[in-house]
Parts: sequence; structure tokens; C-alpha cells
Amino acid sequence: MDRRKDTAVEAVLEHLIAYGPGDIATVFGRAFELAMQIERERFLGAGLYERTQAREGYANGYKAKRIDTSAGTVSVQVPKTAGHDGEPFYPQSLERTRRSVRAVVLSVAEMYIKGVSTRQAEAVMREFGIESLSSSQVSRATKLLDEELEAWRNRPLGEIRYLILDARYEKMRHGGVVRDAAVLSVIGVGPDERRRVLGVSVALSEAEVHWRRFLESLVVRGLRGVEFIVSDDHAGLRAARRAVLGGATWQRCQFHLSQNAIHHAPNAMIRKRIGSELRIVWNAETLPKAETALAELVASYRDTAPKLAAWLEENVPEGLVVFTLPEHYRRRLRTSNPMERAVQQELKRRTAKVRVFPGEDALLRLVSAILVEIDEQWASDTKAYIKWECQDA
Repeated sequence: MDRRKDTAVEAVLEHLIAYGPGDIATVFGRAFELAMQIERERFLGAGLYERTQAREGYANGYKAKRIDTSAGTVSVQVPKTAGHDGEPFYPQSLERTRRSVRAVVLSVAEMYIKGVSTRQAEAVMREFGIESLSSSQVSRATKLLDEELEAWRNRPLGEIRYLILDARYEKMRHGGVVRDAAVLSVIGVGPDERRRVLGVSVALSEAEVHWRRFLESLVVRGLRGVEFIVSDDHAGLRAARRAVLGGATWQRCQFHLSQNAIHHAPNAMIRKRIGSELRIVWNAETLPKAETALAELVASYRDTAPKLAAWLEENVPEGLVVFTLPEHYRRRLRTSNPMERAVQQELKRRTAKVRVFPGEDALLRLVSAILVEIDEQWASDTKAYIKWECQDA
């Protein structure tokens, strides 16, 4: 290690001596910056200000970034490069978010090269410390990332007892116009008691043919043993689920049922209270008590809101299927909210930078990269999502 790095290490140690473990976040941040600087030198094939024949590009300053660590949120200076003919530099020490960052950059770079939304593309690229990308650079980087993500999407599955299915929509250019594209995704809980992201697909709608193709692809990859499925009600998904996974029990998401009930309420007064009235049904201790609470709710609206009463009587029982599961499982599996909070909100946050994707490949690339990161985080979680030994009803 050269004298410059020795000095940096000494500064970190001096800070630790002066402030002790109480300011370990600052110590970590400085050490992390040193590691990224060393990595940049390896990437360029030369040290700072060093002239060598092997040099590929040059250092180009730093960009501030906040990262979450076990020591708290730390501000670090991420090294940048310029003049490199290959993929843009991004420290491997930030690998957990590297795929999604690369996917965002490739999406906006593709827009930039095609002349679509140039100002927005340039702004996003500057945010990640990239001045410009050539079409050949984009092509090479896209190939490498797509191969990695395709391998993840096609990895073998196995026994998965519980599934949660959901979809969200993103803007995408298709055939020269901007269309709404459905991002279909699924998470599951298997024998290891952990949540896993099982797959993702992009389609132009939630029609049966698209959901069916997606579910069939999971079966081809080895999905088996599905006992219970949670999702919102959608005609295309309902038909596809029955065709491909007809042996599994279906739980209609209670949250979406409550939202639908509000839309069926005839006036503002009923819309305001119907949610809390349904919570009495959802929170019943047993299935018979839930059915009794539902019957009382239906009866209370039979005269004043007969259409709402008929809708409740027909639809709400589909949200009571979760009572057939052991009590300890019900909170996790009565709604698709675990998918909404953990997956859909993260997708929304990260895709917002692109807004309108240049094509299906770019959209699938980014959502896959984000889901890989979520899946890896869940796989490393030491806490079980559902404990199979809790079988008491």
C-alpha cells in the first residue's frame, strides 16, 4: 500500500482512538471510501495521477451518496471515472444495489441514444456520475446484465406452499406510442420459511393469456406443492389460476375487498364507515364468528342499501378463506399487502426515475434487477416469515 493509503488508514484509526465506538459510522464511512478508491484504481489499471500503458480511462471526482448500514445511515463519496471504453465504473462494494442502478442507467441511456426525452435522460445520467454513453457501451453493458437477470428469472423452483400474486402498471413505448404495461410478479413461502421473489413478467395487460403464460412458466421451472394463493380479484388472473393451479385454495385480498366495498357504497356516510364495519368481520376469532358478523352486516344494509348488501353477501366470503389456515399464518396471508409494501412500493420508487420506458426489454430489465435485490435481502434474513411448526388452528 502506498503512503497515501497509509495516511488514509492512519486517519481512520486516529478517529477511532479519539471518539471510540460511539462514532463508528464515521469510521466505517471513511474506510468504505478508501475501499472504493482502491477499487477504482484497479478498474482503471492505474493509481491516482499514475501514468501507465495499462490505464483505461481516468478518475473523475466523486459523487456524494447516502447508504444504510448496521451502524446507521452514512454519507460517503463514491469515486467516478471517465474515458473508459467499457461499462461505467460502479463499486462492487455497493453490489446490492448495483444491478438496479445499471438498469436505470441503461434505460435512460437507451432513451438518450434514440433521442427520446434527452433532457430527462441527461439529468438521470448525471445523477449517477455519468457524462455520456455510446451505443456500443450500452449494447455491451445490456448484454451482460440481461444474461444475469435472465438466468435469475429462469432459475429452478421447487416446493412452494403459499403464493402471493400481484400486478402494477408502468408506462412503456410500444409500436411508437406510449402504452400501459402490466408488471406481473409473484412471491412465495417455501420449506425454508422465508419469503422469496419467484418471478416477474411484463405484458400489455392482465388478460388471462398473459397471467396463464406467466403461471405456466413457474410450473415449467419446477414449482410444485402450492396449497394457498392470495391475490386481488381479476377476471384474467382468476381464469389463469384455475387453469394452471386449480388445486390450490384461493384467498381474495381483504384490503382490496374493503376498497371495493367503498366504491359500492351508495353515499358518503356509508363509504366512511364500511371499512371499519368490515374490519369486525376480518378480525373475528373463528370462521363461524366471521360468517355471523358478515350476516349481521348484510342484514343491516338489506333495506337501506340493497345493492351493497347483495355485493357484500356475494363477494366478502371469498375473503374469509384464510380462516381455514392455522391462526399464526392468517395475518401474513389475508391480504396481498406483503407484496404491496415490500415489492410494489419499491418498484414504484425506483421506476419513477425513468417514467416512460423505451421498450419492454428496458422495463423487464429494471424490475428484474430490483426484484433480485429484494430476493437476496429476504434470502439473507435470519428471521422466518412463517414458522411451519405453528400448526395450531
